Amino acid sequence: MRKLDVKEFHRLMNPRPTVLVTSIHPETGKPNIITLAWTAPASHRPRLIAVFISTKRYSHDLIAKTKEFVLNIPGIELVDQAYACGTKSGRNVDKFTLTNLTAKPARKVKPPIIEECFAHLECKVVDQFPVGDHSMFIGKVVAAYANKGIFEQGMLKIEKVSPIQHLGERIFVTSSKEIIQAE
Repeated sequence: MRKLDVKEFHRLMNPRPTVLVTSIHPETGKPNIITLAWTAPASHRPRLIAVFISTKRYSHDLIAKTKEFVLNIPGIELVDQAYACGTKSGRNVDKFTLTNLTAKPARKVKPPIIEECFAHLECKVVDQFPVGDHSMFIGKVVAAYANKGIFEQGMLKIEKVSPIQHLGERIFVTSSKEIIQAE
């Protein structure tokens, strides 16, 4: 076996689903986007999701203050926009303008959804924990919806969408359209 540098431990768990998380400034109402690959469902009851954000990130501060975010799920056609949102800071640039993504009102929270994404999870933060150089935000999912025809019988129709997965650095992949059923 090849010995690996421990600092790259997380890369052995890639590719990972890539999402665009929106937040909003509490005073100005200006929305922001951060690209994340560190997310996970956390509980069925209550319906919780965990997102992990570096304490240095602008979105970290916005979510910590407003206690709300939207997890938007993009298709591979948005890979360039996802990369831009993950490498630029909302402190310095309006990412919606930079990427030509469209902010639309969410149903139950103040941060907007991204219209071009195929699915959305609106969340209210119920807890926040320090985890090393990141914070884990636990969001209660208060609304979940997807474009028509892509979620049926409790499952994402992978033959109709191509979710982004981050492999590392500037490299992204998407799911195979081949469906394999375990026996």
